[in-house]
Amino acid sequence: METIEVIRDEDIEHALIKEIPLSYAKGNLIMPLRREGDTLLAAVADDKGILALRELSRYFGLNARPLNASSGSILDAINRYYGQIGSAEDVMGNITGEDLSSVATEFERPRDILELTEEAPIIRLLNAILQQAVKERASDIHIEPYEKELEVRLRVDGMLHRVLTPPKIIQDALISRVKIMASLDIAEKRLPQDGRIRLLIGGRDIDIRVSVVPTAFGERAVLRLLDRKQGLIGLWEVGLDKDDVSRLEELLNKTNGIILVTGPTGSGKTTTIYAALNRIHTEEKNIITVEDPVEYQLKGIGQIQVNPRIGLTFASGLRSILRQDPDVIMVGEIRDVETAEIAIQASLTGHLVLSTLHTNDAPSALVRLIDMGVEPFLVASSLMGVLAQRLVRVICPHCKASHSPTDLEKSYLPPSAPVVFRGAGCDRCKGSGYLGRTGIYEFLTIDDDIRGMITGRIDSQSIKGSAIAKGMRTLRSDGFLKAMQGITTIEEVLRVTQKDMTEV
Repeated sequence: METIEVIRDEDIEHALIKEIPLSYAKGNLIMPLRREGDTLLAAVADDKGILALRELSRYFGLNARPLNASSGSILDAINRYYGQIGSAEDVMGNITGEDLSSVATEFERPRDILELTEEAPIIRLLNAILQQAVKERASDIHIEPYEKELEVRLRVDGMLHRVLTPPKIIQDALISRVKIMASLDIAEKRLPQDGRIRLLIGGRDIDIRVSVVPTAFGERAVLRLLDRKQGLIGLWEVGLDKDDVSRLEELLNKTNGIILVTGPTGSGKTTTIYAALNRIHTEEKNIITVEDPVEYQLKGIGQIQVNPRIGLTFASGLRSILRQDPDVIMVGEIRDVETAEIAIQASLTGHLVLSTLHTNDAPSALVRLIDMGVEPFLVASSLMGVLAQRLVRVICPHCKASHSPTDLEKSYLPPSAPVVFRGAGCDRCKGSGYLGRTGIYEFLTIDDDIRGMITGRIDSQSIKGSAIAKGMRTLRSDGFLKAMQGITTIEEVLRVTQKDMTEV
């Protein structure tokens, strides 16, 4: 029997796949490929697949030609190509005329949602939206009610775009379905609710954080998608250059002190923190985290989920952690002076503490802690480094092209940059010219001079000016460097950063 090592797009007849159910293909480990004259080609892994191919060939009135493939490559192809069948818009078109208020009261989690095709219309629609979101690498799904319409938008690479405008009549049914999957109270429509969904989408284990809030025109839902298999990456992969990685690793190897990662919501702070924890995690270290929420499960690390309703806050969780003999503590976010002071005391008593803070740049974190009510001498004695970050879109590698700098680009780049790059737009990036994101960083290490400025309550801009004079790159300058390297564009850097007061 002929062997096929890799199943490629050109091997597939998509019209054929639509005629063969996903459950049949998965159950028999058979990947239908194409029709060639009077012959049906399919990749099979064992005798069960050969028998299934014979059944299919009789059904289609064709001869059978099996191609031997590994079970892993067949499952990967099934998940990849069956996931391309039917978008939310296709499902929406098929719903017309059906009972739009039909909502199931139960969700069977172990089943792959690509197999749930014969269910109620609303279930099929939401499954199609989830499937399309994963296919397009979306981080969030927004279901937004307005006075006369309902909108569904996806956030891909940090940018929202509309994918569907369902009829207003299905609004309540769609939100109710989301609530059922997230184990929320479907009768409560006056108060915000938060929940979680865990399910399989195309063979991928997806964790979904759900937030439902009441608005003037009905309940609005936002679903944050987290791919559990893609949660852990290394410090080299988040966008830090080798010098910053070396300096950060030097701090991570210390036994006590605080390292802060700062930036707005959605700037990748948690990913960077997890990468840092993954870097220092060994069997000899006891690492415990307190998070809201626990986004990814880290093997060998104790993770505590904050639950304010029962009194488990960052501060109370942090106090409990200190009785667990930890070596390294990660606090999801410093939100108040109580949490900040406990974290600082922990760092001063022999613990390495990692946490996040919401500030616009690295020096502002120092002033923010003091404004919270922490004594300046405590900040100066405990803090070792602050890493500020943003996410910028990466130029699509499939349509990347060089060009001479425009007047705008020339005003930000040195004369030594003869060419810059941008994406022309293609099918892979849906015409945007960008595919994926990476980080830009501003790494402030706390030396004796900075400590003196902290205790003297010097403003953040003066601290920043001093750090830049010693070689610190700002967020914007790091972004411009990545633009010169052909990773991103000047326009993208300008979109996510602000002009520094220290710039001339």
